[in-house]
Amino acid sequence: MIHHAQDSDTTIALLRATAQAAAEKHLAPVAAASDETATLPIDALKGLCADGLGGIVISELNGGAGLGRLASIAAFEELGRVDPSTAAFLSIHGLLAWALDNYGTPQQQADYMPALLDFSMIGAYALTEPGHGSDAANLRTTARRDGGDYILNGTKAFTSGGGVSDMTLLFARTGEGGPRGISAFLVPKDARGLSFGAQERKMGWRSQPTAMVVMDDCRIPADNLIGAEHKGFPIAMRALDSGRLNISSISLGAAMQACDSTITYMQNRTQFGQKLADFQALQFRMAEMGIALFACRAALEKAAIAVDAGSAEATVFVAAAKAFVTENAYQTIDMALQLHGGYGYLRDFPIERLLRDTRVHRILEGTNEIMRVLVARNLLATQ
Repeated sequence: MIHHAQDSDTTIALLRATAQAAAEKHLAPVAAASDETATLPIDALKGLCADGLGGIVISELNGGAGLGRLASIAAFEELGRVDPSTAAFLSIHGLLAWALDNYGTPQQQADYMPALLDFSMIGAYALTEPGHGSDAANLRTTARRDGGDYILNGTKAFTSGGGVSDMTLLFARTGEGGPRGISAFLVPKDARGLSFGAQERKMGWRSQPTAMVVMDDCRIPADNLIGAEHKGFPIAMRALDSGRLNISSISLGAAMQACDSTITYMQNRTQFGQKLADFQALQFRMAEMGIALFACRAALEKAAIAVDAGSAEATVFVAAAKAFVTENAYQTIDMALQLHGGYGYLRDFPIERLLRDTRVHRILEGTNEIMRVLVARNLLATQ
């Protein structure tokens, strides 16, 4: 597994500026329409990748920037300011590239990495099942070796990119029960025996497709195994550490945007003969929002440093940050909507979209209840 040295302040600042400009160029013009029409803005995602945002933590050997999570969270914060849904899709797409970079064979890397990094190939990540969401270690999808192939049977739920993505990083059971019998596979969209459910109708994340992935004697080459057989669960969990950081950063970016918009609104909106910003009660609300966001960034940076260093405590730091940031960011956006009054509830303003798009962040890539389980286990184990 690749570990990264800590990114310099200059590198982070440059990447943040790049992401900010790319978000304004590629996402801002289409964000509202993509949400309204439930359409994945593929050209915008290709633009983000062309600007170097599709391979931030991918090694330079495989065509990426070779940076660490401190840089990545800064970039995804800026993307989250404009379009949390599409930014999250880019993060999930990137989990496949990350797995190939860290665990793929040289042939797999040569075959797929260039297309993933320029978004000419769309990637997906399939771990969750209808009966096994938080309990991923007991997934039931199976993969049976048959000569030079594997035959997969089972169903994956809530797969971002389901029915649209060209290649899916999919986890299936090849051995004993529990986490030690799980392997990771590359499953192409055109694999025989692979089908997809109807597109889910969602409260938020409307710009990205979500569907079940169904395998009925789905046959794939044995060369599509990622890493060693029965060693897929650690790949899934380490990928989630990266994904949880990005999702949390997107939440933070959305909350920062909502906070900035609220400051502007309060400085211009007049009630009872004075600006909203002059009411002390509302100033206290703004202070609470600012304090929460300051703490969110500190938590994310601590977790990102731990992941880059390969710390044994990285997963628990990420879990703590994910629960803290996604909840405080959502509450901040909700408060921003409240301070906008009725205007915040209108679709003419972006705040209601930010609220809808970030609500699911407290559920996906490990619910915040599971994040608390991870933190509690760590605390109890140290006593």
